[in-house]
Amino acid sequence: MTLSMYQASVPVFVRALGNLRHVLQTGEAFAADKGIAPDVLLHTRLIPDMLPLLQQVQIAADTAARGSARLAGVEPRAFPDEETTFAQLYARIDGALEYIGGFTPAQIDGSETRAITLPLRSGELQFDGQSYLLHYLLPNLFFHTTTAYDILRQAGAPLGKADFLGRR
Repeated sequence: MTLSMYQASVPVFVRALGNLRHVLQTGEAFAADKGIAPDVLLHTRLIPDMLPLLQQVQIAADTAARGSARLAGVEPRAFPDEETTFAQLYARIDGALEYIGGFTPAQIDGSETRAITLPLRSGELQFDGQSYLLHYLLPNLFFHTTTAYDILRQAGAPLGKADFLGRR
């Protein structure tokens, strides 16, 4: 049995964002228990030149949502970066999950050779669908979800590997 592009993308995105939501909830509960202002935690960075927790979550949600759209061959939906609270970040994740859930296997399967152009500030990157998924999309999603986890863990939130992997 072969692994389809849909199986290698949408369910992985859904699990990663669901686990990210759990990690954020653990971080929010930790902050409340320790009397840490949520805003402080949301703006925490691992090092000064990295993006804060808030933006790591925004980018993770965008990566999964926009990536699904590109694999499906449709114009990605825009998600404005307006969140300032944990509740708004949960809503962003939930919105991304709802959006991703709207894509069917028929839209994504067969996208291995689909030409995908990724606009970046530094110029455009060109991929075929399989290379985009395996060499850009999945690593980017896991970079940002891992960084969000690391920020919260470094701040002291009681998180472990099972929280990140979703084996709770």
